Amino acid sequence: MAWLLLIFFFPEFGIILFLILGNPKLPKSRRNAQKTLNKIISSTVHELKSKQKDKKLLSADVGTKYLQVSKLALALSHLPVFGGNSIKVLSEYNDIFNSIVEDLDKAKNFIYLEYFILVLDDSTAPIFDALKRAVDRGVKVRVMYDSFSTKKFKSYKKMTERLKNDGVVAQEILPLRFPGRGYVRPDLRNHRKLIVIDGVTGYTGSQNIVQRNYHRRDNIYYDEVVARICGPAVLQLSAIFLTDWFSETGNLLDYNSADIMNAELQSYGDTKIQILPSGPGYEDENNLKLFTSLIYSATKKIVLVNPYFVPDVSFLHAITSAAKRGVEVILINSEAIDQWMVAHAQRSFYEDLLRAGVKIFNYRAPVLLHSKFIIIDNELVTVGSSNLDIRSFELDLELTLICYDPKAVKEFVKISRIYLEKSNQIHLDSWTKKSRKSVFLNNIARLTSSLQ
Repeated sequence: MAWLLLIFFFPEFGIILFLILGNPKLPKSRRNAQKTLNKIISSTVHELKSKQKDKKLLSADVGTKYLQVSKLALALSHLPVFGGNSIKVLSEYNDIFNSIVEDLDKAKNFIYLEYFILVLDDSTAPIFDALKRAVDRGVKVRVMYDSFSTKKFKSYKKMTERLKNDGVVAQEILPLRFPGRGYVRPDLRNHRKLIVIDGVTGYTGSQNIVQRNYHRRDNIYYDEVVARICGPAVLQLSAIFLTDWFSETGNLLDYNSADIMNAELQSYGDTKIQILPSGPGYEDENNLKLFTSLIYSATKKIVLVNPYFVPDVSFLHAITSAAKRGVEVILINSEAIDQWMVAHAQRSFYEDLLRAGVKIFNYRAPVLLHSKFIIIDNELVTVGSSNLDIRSFELDLELTLICYDPKAVKEFVKISRIYLEKSNQIHLDSWTKKSRKSVFLNNIARLTSSLQ
């Protein structure tokens, strides 16, 4: 609809823009590379299974209720549920950096670090120091960062020079390319955040490597959630990094090296975890299909924590249907606005959600709640980089961790309750009294949501 409206009102400009931005997928060559790597991942998992005495580590049973969910994620990503993991939930911004540094200093063989935003500043300097120390003791350190999002920061040149001087092998992701062979539309971004240490310890979540206020000029600063995991599931994070590395460099890192095949597989706990990558390199909208399936599986309660909520029709119907069939649905957004159009677009959905019975809470400014997780019936949680908007469903490369462990889910439930205490509830009667100007802006933003 948005594209048709643009072309209708501005024909020449609209057609040119459509040719540049109209295709939401990566080039066919990169999608074919993803298919090839999916086969390699499948064969690698099969080989690993054959070498393990404890078969449950690489093929865990999640029970009847979420069996179909795990099958869907496996079909989309070729990554099964791995058992034998531990998970720790981190929600204090600078404590997350401290934990990362502590684990980096324990690395013996290799470190993979991939982030949407990677910035060298006073808050993140200890991480760069730890990377240098790792290189100095012979650890292989590879770093990836999204090109456009990282280059916006003034310290970019200083950071890249430091990484090079420290012996860190760094690679930018999706750099700007002009139309022609290998052209990628400029607004496709790699939004993933992950760290892998020796194939045993890993991190993923919403937080970028940048100081808490993102060097903004206003008073907004961010709250985040990151999962630290230990165990076989970290190998799935490795597979995602290796896939992105191959896509950017054409260099397939050796799966038979100590990086993967010889990593010690042992149980670190009883948490069952599955990783789901998604993005324009896949034929399907992996995260959208997963989230929609989870919403339909809920029977008691759904908690959606996300800063950007601009759903497509299928996801909106899933949420409103859940509320109407008696499931308690809670949506926690932010009162603070760091993306004007997205904020107004998401507010255009509030009335429909409230009428369906969804409880909406706005996290009080000036903190922007940047955490991204979904709790289903206090039994399952997803956490990662994915927003609940069209950009994350179609345009951005994302990463979602699925945790099938009610004990671990309790930690996310505690955090969600803290968020609710710091939020104001939105009620239907007051929301419908919004000014006409506000309603107009919300609806215009909603019409253009697919172009944002």
